[in-house]
Amino acid sequence: MAEKLVIVGAGVAGVNAATKLVDNGYPGENITVIDMGKDPYRREYSEVMEGFLGAGGWSDGKLTYHTSIGGHMSKYCCEDKAMELFDEVINNFKRFHPKPEEVQCSDPQAEPDFIKPYFGLRLFPVWHVGTDYLHEIGKNWYDFLVNHGVEFVWETKVTSIDFDAQELYCDWNTPKETIKYDRLIFAVGKSGIDFGKQLATDYKLPTEPKPVQIGVRFEAPQKHFQKLIDISYDFKLYRKFEDEGVSLRSFCTNNNAAFVAVEQTYGDVSYNGHAKKGEEHRNDMTNFGILMEIQGIDEPFTWSRELVKAVNETWFDSSTGLGRHARKTHTGLYYSPTREAGMTSEGIKVDAMPIKSLDRVKNAFQGYYSYIEDFIKDMKKVFPTLKDDWGIYVPEVKYLSPEPLVDYDTLALVDYNNVHFVGDALSARGITVSGAQGNYVAEWVLQCMEDKEYIEQGDIINW
Repeated sequence: MAEKLVIVGAGVAGVNAATKLVDNGYPGENITVIDMGKDPYRREYSEVMEGFLGAGGWSDGKLTYHTSIGGHMSKYCCEDKAMELFDEVINNFKRFHPKPEEVQCSDPQAEPDFIKPYFGLRLFPVWHVGTDYLHEIGKNWYDFLVNHGVEFVWETKVTSIDFDAQELYCDWNTPKETIKYDRLIFAVGKSGIDFGKQLATDYKLPTEPKPVQIGVRFEAPQKHFQKLIDISYDFKLYRKFEDEGVSLRSFCTNNNAAFVAVEQTYGDVSYNGHAKKGEEHRNDMTNFGILMEIQGIDEPFTWSRELVKAVNETWFDSSTGLGRHARKTHTGLYYSPTREAGMTSEGIKVDAMPIKSLDRVKNAFQGYYSYIEDFIKDMKKVFPTLKDDWGIYVPEVKYLSPEPLVDYDTLALVDYNNVHFVGDALSARGITVSGAQGNYVAEWVLQCMEDKEYIEQGDIINW
């Protein structure tokens, strides 16, 4: 008999796990998925983090196809196994895609010489699904799971978990208040970082601290970067300052039909990027994150939150431009020598307060902005046509939860082998790795079910 399985979080990790389970005979009626967001038919464009497929379902739709990006798969499986799990994730996106033939992989081969004096360049195969197709994929995928009996509970927050009683306490949108489980998959994504931290505190779970990842979203006309785009659509420039505990990388590059996306996490505004596939959306712009990874910060999650708040909260008088005795705004910032803020993928101007000086940004970044400043200066050397027609949206942030120490064979807590952590809850970064972790745990659950059935059939001989 299959166990009662509860998945907390309907993001890429949780959804891939549920899909692999029902594909392999696990009864959907025994699976419940709980999420704070909405199903794909009711989810709004502005609801970036929560809902079916999570942030991965409201993203640029690029799936990096390499084990060195997005997490440490090598901790718990070999290279071949990791790539097998990646294939399953990519095949799911193609499977529910209305035009699967348009999901193509770019595989750059050669690092160009003009980059080398200034940056390192990481080249990886990337599958591009397209932001404009993700919503339809989500609907098709959701219908598949519902038709196989999987129960979804939407707009519901899990407030606490009793690992010993195997019980969840919820802020339900139904009369229920608790739910029992035999096995739990904790797949809460970035929105559940606070909750994960609280669980770690309550149960004294050992965790591995993570660095700060914060920066800006850079935007400029695509023509400046075309010679590199021709080599790699999602190019990743990087540099490291090991003695200073700082590294920088370009992240999530979007081209052709590239739009800046506004995100809200914990009520704070930050920025990301979208990339549509349809030629009708072409705007000949490029955007990408410039992210710093900073080691050695005490309480990195709190430090990042405070920086974002310092950027977001200001007193501003729209009539005078003065910052005193005026209304309080809550938004990110936009700086450019010459350009106005661009458009979102929904065709509206990006919500960001324009600033004429970077002084406030530099103060918020507590001395670290100089690394980004130098990064941009050197990009102008590498791409000489890039003058002052660029802009930055501040901030872009990737919150990383302290990673709980798990059994790498099962991704389960050592003291609670029926509680598995996957996705951002295990510090995965990106769609591919998150989905792969979900599939990895699903394999273990299926093996447990098979072993249990074997025992119940009386096939075990006691020697």
